[in-house]
Amino acid sequence: MTEEPGATTTAAPPPAKPHWFQKVWAVVFIIFCLELGLFLVIYPWTDDWDHNLFAMSPTLQLARWNEWWHNPFFKGAISGLGFLDLWVSVAEIFRLRRFSRHS
Repeated sequence: MTEEPGATTTAAPPPAKPHWFQKVWAVVFIIFCLELGLFLVIYPWTDDWDHNLFAMSPTLQLARWNEWWHNPFFKGAISGLGFLDLWVSVAEIFRLRRFSRHS
């Protein structure tokens, strides 16, 4: 690709500075993901997991759900979602550096 002589090229504009609410939103999102991740990792393995609507339902429709609810593989899948949330929060912490870069 050749440019014509005398043609001017324009540089890309500098990226916009983040506003304060973008920084606050990033911190709130990180805290939310950390709390949700820790909850999902720990809660399925506590005794309280068995004392809820799904685990103690007397109806036949939820009786099959009760089998899944107590299955260790199901608990592991829920904990896996928690680890995924923790990973997202750590990744967002490293992305938070984008607000502190100085040009």
